[in-house]
Amino acid sequence: MHNAPFFVKYKLHHLFFWLMLFMIWYFLRYQDYSNSSTAVKVTLIKVADLAIMIYVTNYIFIPGLLYKKKYAWFIFCFIAMIVSSSILKMYVIGHVINSPALINFTANLKARIYDNIIPHFFLVTAGVAIKLLVDYIRMQKRMVVLAKEKAEAELNFLQSQINPHFLFNSLNSIYFLIDKNNSGARDALHKFSAMLRYQLYEMNGERISIEKEINYLKDYIDLQKLRKDEYYKVTVTITDTVKGFFIEPLLLIPFVENAFKHISHYKQQINFVQLNMYCKNGEFNFVIENSKEAAGISTEKHGGIGLKNVQKRLELLYPQKHHLHIQNHEEIYRVDLKIKI
Repeated sequence: MHNAPFFVKYKLHHLFFWLMLFMIWYFLRYQDYSNSSTAVKVTLIKVADLAIMIYVTNYIFIPGLLYKKKYAWFIFCFIAMIVSSSILKMYVIGHVINSPALINFTANLKARIYDNIIPHFFLVTAGVAIKLLVDYIRMQKRMVVLAKEKAEAELNFLQSQINPHFLFNSLNSIYFLIDKNNSGARDALHKFSAMLRYQLYEMNGERISIEKEINYLKDYIDLQKLRKDEYYKVTVTITDTVKGFFIEPLLLIPFVENAFKHISHYKQQINFVQLNMYCKNGEFNFVIENSKEAAGISTEKHGGIGLKNVQKRLELLYPQKHHLHIQNHEEIYRVDLKIKI
């Protein structure tokens, strides 16, 4: 929303709408009151009362109850708010215009319901309908963007599949050319081949099992370890709870790549990458942190295009089902990702 117009960014169009409603309401009803000052006060109370109900419904009740399928609670809170707000509004207006009849809500009860509660119900419902329509349009736009992203990803994927059989045959040939005593080089090539096979052949569905994704991450980490010396410590902790669910493929690897890309390079102290994965309360938790140098060695900003892309993927693929918290301290960079499974 950084590129949104100024008036949209700061909700000034909302303020303009309520000012217009205030003026129209005042123009239509000011003759009902003894003087203009009283008319202004009463109109302000009515407009503010309606605005509060609409905003409470649209920004609290709808996302917190309706979208979470708590329909009974939504209906109860919606009706309770309208009734209580109507009573409070009549009480306040009764004091402003000095009308005991309005202060005593039980007097002429049917008229009070007809003049206050029923109009409130339809006006707030209209606000709810607009909110639902806007959210539906946004969801449709998000689905279009997601479809476009997937189409582009599939195109890039197909373009990258240049004769994979030739590629694997070449890797096998290189594997057998390596001296049998050089087990480290053979093992590294085997891991690289497994990673390539995962990307080319196993990512055909929309989601992949977490076990396969973890194996891919482990192979990548093992290859990275080959480039590090005794001053680098890599710790991977994965609990037994991380199993039996599916995840979007290659969703986690950008965070791991980023950690190794920007790890510190101290010679007098340990440089580290720590990865921790576990499941708790129906959520998959992925935590990775790495040591970094305050001055920064990499020419790219920590968490550049790769992390921006994965943040966009999370918003598209796990809307309201994930929480990503990134901490960029002076000497430690930490990513904490939670996904509802």
